[in-house]
Amino acid sequence: MNADKKLIIMPCLDMINARVVKGVNFVNIKDAGDPVECCKAYCNAGADELAMLDITATVEGRATMLEVVRKVADAVTVPFTMGGGISSVKAAEEVLNAGADKFSTSSAVFRSPDMIGEMVKEFGQDKVTVAIDVAQNTAMPSGYEVFIDGGRTATGTDAIEWTKRVNDYGVKTILPTSKSTDGARTGYDLPLIRKIREITDANIVASGGAGTLEHFAEAAEAGANILLAASVFHFNIIPIPELKEFLKSRGFSVS
Repeated sequence: MNADKKLIIMPCLDMINARVVKGVNFVNIKDAGDPVECCKAYCNAGADELAMLDITATVEGRATMLEVVRKVADAVTVPFTMGGGISSVKAAEEVLNAGADKFSTSSAVFRSPDMIGEMVKEFGQDKVTVAIDVAQNTAMPSGYEVFIDGGRTATGTDAIEWTKRVNDYGVKTILPTSKSTDGARTGYDLPLIRKIREITDANIVASGGAGTLEHFAEAAEAGANILLAASVFHFNIIPIPELKEFLKSRGFSVS
């Protein structure tokens, strides 16, 4: 019944000071290894794509680490998306020129939404991912509020309304992360994925909360077609080949 859904398995590498790290609910950070070695291992394990995020670049007011991008680009055999500190069209261009296949941007485009259209026009729809960090807030019409600056700053903006604006710029990939589930391994925020699927045909990246094989299937059923996770892959709780076999057994199409 799910054979028409082509799923992409995407390990995510959050980085601080050129090291892969993993936190819970955006805090409680611990080291998880060298980014180049991690990326090589994921390619060998069967990852379809990779995501890398320089998680303190925006807060520290600096550009992303281009040297790390170059090293990873030389090592990987699958497409990878780079995010963190991409605050302008020029910064996005530098990341792509350093070897990233795609880039992800969040806080900067929230502050200057027209930049999304400029990026899509300059680089094409397939290069641009807009990441949206959210937290549950019953005061919002959708029940979710947008956060920026690595999840540190509340915006007072409804997450679904912002997603509609992002979608209207023609972005092909939207990456929502729920602060309440991030790193908790209790499952993705399925209501959030469903609400976003109702308003867009873009790729939806399920992010934040994978802890079991079933969680990935639930996210796919909810409407995500890119399944992102970090800690369960970093610490080999769920091997990628095992995940793909499980999804196949549930009727999903995977590579």
